[in-house]
Amino acid sequence: MQKNVLIECHQRIAPFIHETPIFTSHLLNGIAGTELFFKCENFQRMGAYKMRGATNAILQLTEGQRAKGVVTHSSGNFAQALSLAAKSLGVKAYIVMPSSAPQVKKDAVKGYSGTIIECVPTLAARNAMAREIQSKTGATFIHPSNDLNVIAGQGTACMELLREQPDLDVVVVPVGGGGLIAGTALAAHHFGTHCKVVGAEPFEVDDAYRSLKSGKIESNDTTNTIADGLKTQLGDKSFPLIQKYVEGIVRVGEDEIIEAMKLVWERMKIIIEPSSAVAFAAVLRKKNRFIDKKVGIIISGGNVDLKNLPF
Repeated sequence: MQKNVLIECHQRIAPFIHETPIFTSHLLNGIAGTELFFKCENFQRMGAYKMRGATNAILQLTEGQRAKGVVTHSSGNFAQALSLAAKSLGVKAYIVMPSSAPQVKKDAVKGYSGTIIECVPTLAARNAMAREIQSKTGATFIHPSNDLNVIAGQGTACMELLREQPDLDVVVVPVGGGGLIAGTALAAHHFGTHCKVVGAEPFEVDDAYRSLKSGKIESNDTTNTIADGLKTQLGDKSFPLIQKYVEGIVRVGEDEIIEAMKLVWERMKIIIEPSSAVAFAAVLRKKNRFIDKKVGIIISGGNVDLKNLPF
């Protein structure tokens, strides 16, 4: 993906997204032993970076395609992102959600005028239902992460970060489906000055770590992690970009995720979700890897069920 693709993407979506702030904390710098710059996508519209990719994907459709709507399957942030992006652009959004999805997330999708179709909580059922909706309505399927237009949109968060902090040595980003890290890695390659990208992933869902080791897309046997946004696996569009542009992936434990999340809540006074805390947890776990460097951290989102906090 060329540099101009990312520039044009950012210009395209700018009227529909927030340019989110970059926060710092002397206290957290001291704890980490490095200089940290938090790109706060928890302040993005609908509360997560996914608004960027969803908006770009819809804007790349023809008028005829938009008239028939869009469809995706998601239990979380992309469901909300596509619903809000579609509403902003006057497009119908069909959202396939597993019956097990939290009610708070279903309510959010409805609040953004998305039409929810529930299915049993398996990937096969989600895919089958999405195909059925496509067949009935002619809606265009937009994958939450394995879509080049989505990946380009997600990369604009890192573009903004590097525009404000062009001399970052490394950007650390959580890894789930791979859309955010693939876009971030492209942005760092095109707009950074020798800026590396490191992924962060829970031990409980370390498919991306194992995929980089084996050279093929791996799956997870279990998904027993508090970082519910990182349970998905890489796709055939995101994985080659990760192989080419990502330096490596740091794995973290559940207790480390909770502690990092708690530190940000207490010290920075901002709400972040567990998936976002994984990136900061990685820096704390591997201090020697990041010591005395300028480190960007993508805070991916802040959509938390306040009735179910881990502390």
